[in-house]
Amino acid sequence: MTDANTRPSAPNSLYTTEQRARRDASVWTLVQGVLAPVQFVVFLVSLVLVIRYLATGDGYAIATASVVLKTGALYLIMITGAIWEKVVFGQYLFAPAFFWEDVFSFGVIALHTLYIYGLLSGAIAPQSLMLIALAAYAAYVVNAGQFLWKLRIARLQSEVPA
Repeated sequence: MTDANTRPSAPNSLYTTEQRARRDASVWTLVQGVLAPVQFVVFLVSLVLVIRYLATGDGYAIATASVVLKTGALYLIMITGAIWEKVVFGQYLFAPAFFWEDVFSFGVIALHTLYIYGLLSGAIAPQSLMLIALAAYAAYVVNAGQFLWKLRIARLQSEVPA
């Protein structure tokens, strides 16, 4: 049996009334709101540096440092995002409202981690590492789009009276 606090506030709503209240009250919502644009700026700078290296062969060290920084930002936003999901939905990952975003996030993390593995082990040549970085960045853009879409849906749903 459901009550007004656990029932979705509207059909197909991302959040129940209780989840929305937890989301709005959580410091982790602010943390995610700050980290997401920071990570995006790091991504844009790194993308330029990686493309520059691939096009000219110059700037490997700075491109590498930027990918490592982007990977660190990704790990940080993933950890804090899991905490956010726990606070809002009661589980660290794969809450129904964000299931596919979380699934795709693991693909993004896998590509970034492959880059780090290849870099630290020396098992992957620099050119190939940068191509892996580009694949990771393409996946990141798709994943960021998923989350932006959900943010838009949440905003539209919050504008509709219950």
